[in-house]
Amino acid sequence: MYARDHALIATPLGTIRLEGDDAQIISVRIGTGETPLRGNAAAVREATEQLEQWFAGELYDFSIAMAPAGTPRGEELRAGLIAVGYGDTLSYGALARQLGSSPRAIGQLCARNPFPILVPCHRVLGAGGALGHYSGGEGPKTKSWLLEHERLFSSKGTLL
Repeated sequence: MYARDHALIATPLGTIRLEGDDAQIISVRIGTGETPLRGNAAAVREATEQLEQWFAGELYDFSIAMAPAGTPRGEELRAGLIAVGYGDTLSYGALARQLGSSPRAIGQLCARNPFPILVPCHRVLGAGGALGHYSGGEGPKTKSWLLEHERLFSSKGTLL
């Protein structure tokens, strides 16, 4: 059993809590309202640095070890979600077709995502570009902020 550690990062979305150990991140929570605090575990420190770079517009892809999904299929779906590029968006249906899944399953994947921002469920939209739900922070308001942040720092300039 590994000793858990955590960090609390001040961001424009409020405090983000990272939990993990030396080997991997176990969870990310947006908008906890806690006082910022630096972590000590290697994976927590690395995730802190990468998230700070992401918020500064200096990093587009994360290379952080995360706790594995519960099943091989869960890992495939997570990888498919991570593959939606910075500044890009897809509908639940389009992502489902790409991954051989259903829109409902993609919705559940996003709703239960323990790693918001790192696993970019904010890039998945409803039919016709509807913002839809978001389980982190202040819900759709947080999702909208994340999409706008990526739009500003991406070379795409506009959301798809």
